[in-house]
Amino acid sequence: MTIKIDKKIKGYSVARPEGKSAASPPAATSVPTPAGAEVIQMHEKVERPDVLIGSTYKIKSPLFEHALYVTLNDIVLNAGTVHELRRPFEIFVNSKNMDHFQWIVALTRIMSAVFRKGGDVTFLVEELKAVFDPRGGYFKPGGIYMPSIVAELGAVIEQHMKMIGLIRDPDISDAQRALMSEKRAAYEAGAKKNAEISADLAGAGTTRKSVPAGSFPPGATMCGKCNTSAVVLMDGCATCLSCGYSKCG
Repeated sequence: MTIKIDKKIKGYSVARPEGKSAASPPAATSVPTPAGAEVIQMHEKVERPDVLIGSTYKIKSPLFEHALYVTLNDIVLNAGTVHELRRPFEIFVNSKNMDHFQWIVALTRIMSAVFRKGGDVTFLVEELKAVFDPRGGYFKPGGIYMPSIVAELGAVIEQHMKMIGLIRDPDISDAQRALMSEKRAAYEAGAKKNAEISADLAGAGTTRKSVPAGSFPPGATMCGKCNTSAVVLMDGCATCLSCGYSKCG
């Protein structure tokens, strides 16, 4: 039905059926905020508590005469709630060696500032581990190669972040762990047998000692993924006995 309007429209209203009043808008309901729902994230305005928890790590490098002692202190956010989180807050490095005092103080102040800034601070690990010493690196006990003292400092920070849950290692399946243990046992048995044959041929009458627990077979090469001397040739394929990396997939 078409209706022609000859006058100027100055206003309008909506016609409703008789007996029904206009529906009033629903009242806004306030949702109660549960206790502990306010999550505190790490940022530079978080004040330092009087007491912090932390851990101290020892770095003994052949490049330094004296050992370095690295202390990482953590702050606990949202303590006692489901959002409880432990984050690094500051770092200190102490040593009797004063030759590198300036860059150690500068580095610790910068890293402490990054920790207090908040956000993802795990990038510091890769940045520090990528620093190489022009004099060459060194091997730690267990065959782990460190390209510099700064890289080992990054490895210490990585170890601490793994302990508090900021960094997680990729999970290795139980089947892969069992295969690694089986292959390592077979490799060590073959190496021991070869040592016995060599000793008999030499007329020494003694056998070479077995590989100590926690170390890797002699002759193992360095893994390009975990920087550990644990790569051996098994079934025609180079396989790392530490992290399970294999060029054959």
